[in-house]
Amino acid sequence: MEMNRSFKKILVLALSIVLVISFAACSKNPDEVTFVLDWTPNTNHTGIYVALDMGYFEDLGLEVEIIQPADGTAEQLVAAGTAQFGISYQENVTFARAQGMPIVSLAAVIQHNTSGFLSMKDKGIMSPADFEGKKYGGWGTEIEEATVKYLMEQNGADPSKVEIVTMGDTDFFASADAGEVDFSWVFAGWTLMDAQIKGYDVNYFDMVDYSEVFDYYTPVIIASEDSISNNEKMVEKFMAAAVKGYNYAIENPDEAAAILLKYAPELDETLVVKSQAYLADKYTDDATYWGFQDIAVWDRYTNWLLDNGFIEEPLDTGKAFTNEYLND
Repeated sequence: MEMNRSFKKILVLALSIVLVISFAACSKNPDEVTFVLDWTPNTNHTGIYVALDMGYFEDLGLEVEIIQPADGTAEQLVAAGTAQFGISYQENVTFARAQGMPIVSLAAVIQHNTSGFLSMKDKGIMSPADFEGKKYGGWGTEIEEATVKYLMEQNGADPSKVEIVTMGDTDFFASADAGEVDFSWVFAGWTLMDAQIKGYDVNYFDMVDYSEVFDYYTPVIIASEDSISNNEKMVEKFMAAAVKGYNYAIENPDEAAAILLKYAPELDETLVVKSQAYLADKYTDDATYWGFQDIAVWDRYTNWLLDNGFIEEPLDTGKAFTNEYLND
């Protein structure tokens, strides 16, 4: 009788231990998260790779996979729930929401627009007025074509006299050397840095040289309204790690560059190091903390799109972005 009681106690204790271990294992199962890039890995993305490498995501119970877009854009993949987070741009978020795609910008990766138009110096392209008779190479989006032609109009050029070529992710210099394109819209922190390293003689001018309206947020980190509403803890955790990752990149550009190269060894080391140094003080710039977004910037660009007929209906920009998950 005593042996039966002792056996039962041991059995109950053993079962209890098994349950505790099982519960603990379940509670530690990480949330699986997919993050989709906008393009190939580059220094706009470094903070995410830092967060992955330094264990910031893992510490918060997230298992993050970083992918490049294949079937569909980052906006489409995030809106559909195929990816929980991604890299986009203010203009893409605006157009997506105008089309009923419920995505939200969670952070501005870079505080000011550091993009502009690059061309070989012998093409003589010094301003949008010089786009006439030239071939523009880009991604083939409507907003690209509309922006190029708008800038031409504003500078007294005939928009019908520029040829639009879809270049995709083809290297600009290879396309330019082959005579396929004359100029392209690039990020100064990447392609302009690459031109300097390779010794190309180029002309470059910033978008914001021609209008404050073009000083919008590009790129941004996005999520879906569904994720924010139904899995807010995941969003909070992901962004907490992302904030740490980008702040690390700001303070330690050389180390951050090494981390990016670890995950994307195909990149040119000299370019990554130079680009990372260029962006270090541009991630935050004059904002009080990394990722901050000002509704005035969203309103200014959205109103420009509306006034010029690029979108048909006014948008509530207050729903297009949030600073709530930036831990300022």
